Amino acid sequence: MTEKKYSFPSRLKLEDPAAYKKVFAKPVKSTDRFFTLLALRNDLDHPRLGLAIAKKNIKKAVTRNLIKRSVRENFRLKQYDLINIDVVVLARRDAANASSALLSKSLDKHWLKLTTQCESYS
Repeated sequence: MTEKKYSFPSRLKLEDPAAYKKVFAKPVKSTDRFFTLLALRNDLDHPRLGLAIAKKNIKKAVTRNLIKRSVRENFRLKQYDLINIDVVVLARRDAANASSALLSKSLDKHWLKLTTQCESYS
């Protein structure tokens, strides 16, 4: 039995603009009051995460960074439960005032929804 490593290496990140553009072009969406997640199946054997936390929605840099950290941590812990999808997370205004536990619970629901939706499309 191999041990799972719960790290967040660069291979799990969407890095180039083309990858973001591909997800934005024809995504599967999941939305609630804290986040909008856009997802698309990829040809790799692992999921990848991209963050698009707009200054327009989350004014303070400290808050934007806390939200990013919270999303990355949740993704890191759930990476083995996800299928091979590219996900872009967009934060909404209500995320600025939410607790980390509430954001985590919201993301858990999104991961489940996106996994089932993306599996049915492919």
